[in-house]
Amino acid sequence: MYLITGSNGQLGRELTARIPNAIATDADTLDITDFDAVQKFVREHNIDTIINCAAYTAVDRAESDIELATRINVTGPENLAKTGCKLVHISTDYVFDGTGHTPYKTTDSTNPISVYGKTKLAGENAVLNNNNNAVIIRTAWLYSPNGNNFVKTMLRLGAERESINVVCDQIGSPTYAGDLADAIVQILPQINTENTGVYHYTNMGVCSWYDFATAIMELGGRKCRVNAIPTSEYPTAATRPFYSVLDKTKIIKTFNINIPHWHDALRRCLSNMPE
Repeated sequence: MYLITGSNGQLGRELTARIPNAIATDADTLDITDFDAVQKFVREHNIDTIINCAAYTAVDRAESDIELATRINVTGPENLAKTGCKLVHISTDYVFDGTGHTPYKTTDSTNPISVYGKTKLAGENAVLNNNNNAVIIRTAWLYSPNGNNFVKTMLRLGAERESINVVCDQIGSPTYAGDLADAIVQILPQINTENTGVYHYTNMGVCSWYDFATAIMELGGRKCRVNAIPTSEYPTAATRPFYSVLDKTKIIKTFNINIPHWHDALRRCLSNMPE
């Protein structure tokens, strides 16, 4: 039996739609930070595979909310890992400092520069130290028709304003949650003790937030003008990596995954957006 945690989030919703017989939980129905509750839930529902989409993702708020971010991003994954179930755990590009200039491989040194990134890296280590049947997938710039995300924000602002400023010096790869969910569904039956460990998944291609916003306005039919600005003109509580492109070679070769380009993925996501 499959268990999907964080089922109300962007990825959780996409996975729940694709694995209809899975048990889907959120914080109200299963507190992953409670070790005894996790053990009891897994035992009572005969869970053998967990997909952990639960996370504290408020990057700026995490800078001052360290305790809660740590409980959800570190203690929670550790508790899930200790069940002994097969585990797919979702992590982030924020485990890197963003000072590189070539796509980050799974073997590259990590150096998170925010509380969020540090807790997510600690969560990865907790999983790997407590479960030898786990796959960790780092992703980035996640969006979908559901929840709060950059695409929906741009569409809203694009309808309200004549122009908007977006940073042009942070480089990465957007990820449509539906495509990541498809990849996870393909990976699940292939997981064995020989191919566990850390993988990277984003859509293909590279862009800045400015490029991404421009494409959203164009494909979303918004007339709003997008102005490019440096990060220095848009200060935030948490420092973002300037370059966070992830190398997907390992996940493509290991699991025979076909990854769409971000521009194609954005077009498909927009077609699924409620009017």
